[in-house]
Amino acid sequence: MTFLLIGWSLMAAQVGGTKSQSSEPADSGQVWGNNLGFEPVGPGDLIYVSVTGSPELSRSSRVTPDGKLTLPLLSTGVTVAGLTPAKIAKAVSTALVMEKVLVDPIVSAEVLEYRSRRISVVGAVRMPGDFQAIGEMRLLDAIARAQGFMPDAGPEVIVSTANRGQGGEAPLHIPIKALLAGKDPSLNVLLQGGEDIRVPEAPKLFIVGNVKMPGSYALTDIEGSSVLKALALSQGVLPFAGKQAFVYRLHASGKREEIPIALRQILHRRAPDFPLQANDILYIPDSPGMRLSATTLEHIAGFGSSV
Repeated sequence: MTFLLIGWSLMAAQVGGTKSQSSEPADSGQVWGNNLGFEPVGPGDLIYVSVTGSPELSRSSRVTPDGKLTLPLLSTGVTVAGLTPAKIAKAVSTALVMEKVLVDPIVSAEVLEYRSRRISVVGAVRMPGDFQAIGEMRLLDAIARAQGFMPDAGPEVIVSTANRGQGGEAPLHIPIKALLAGKDPSLNVLLQGGEDIRVPEAPKLFIVGNVKMPGSYALTDIEGSSVLKALALSQGVLPFAGKQAFVYRLHASGKREEIPIALRQILHRRAPDFPLQANDILYIPDSPGMRLSATTLEHIAGFGSSV
């Protein structure tokens, strides 16, 4: 038991004392002892191999394009592509014994950087793209690398991996508001590398007709959208707006339903607000009588003023 304790102490000392002398350091921001190191490795990944009592054999190196690690005193590289750190340690130990470098080596291996397991962030973020899984990285860290959410980001983030959505685990659908609130730490999931993170754009609402700013608007709060809120987004109705409006709603069949809305009554709080759904078109038509009246007044006011 004393021998084992001493052996493990020596190994810990080697790990803590030789990483700063590694032949190829990890990128800046590397967190030693991260939680990424339980996944199989591939070309480009940075691996630290420690051999207890043999600092000359302990070093960090990248997996070569053909999936091997090149280590001191070994005539050939050790094939490690597709292996976990525990299996890498066993493969290195076997190679040291086979080439008669050591008789009974104690080897450990740790993944310092996964270049073969990129993280992709796409969709409604400021700088979509791919980057390496370096150190311990959580979902919010990945979003921060993408410079944060765009204003038209939808209500959720979708996280999928190679094992999700293909007979394995289902993709994760994480609500953005709850994620940013931070009250549930489990939503800020730990990333292992290889994830595809997608931030869909919010559904759109289309407002046309007699409003000050017609156009399409992102529905960041789908459940709370309504006619009054839509009119607020479009800066309100114009003086020629009619008493009645129309909502054109798209159904699963592909057909749009025309829904008449008592606009004037809603504006004067004489009728309940009308809830809107994603992809609704809110149309505010003219009030011909009001437009004619205003036009007549313009002509009357300008009559006889021209020279």
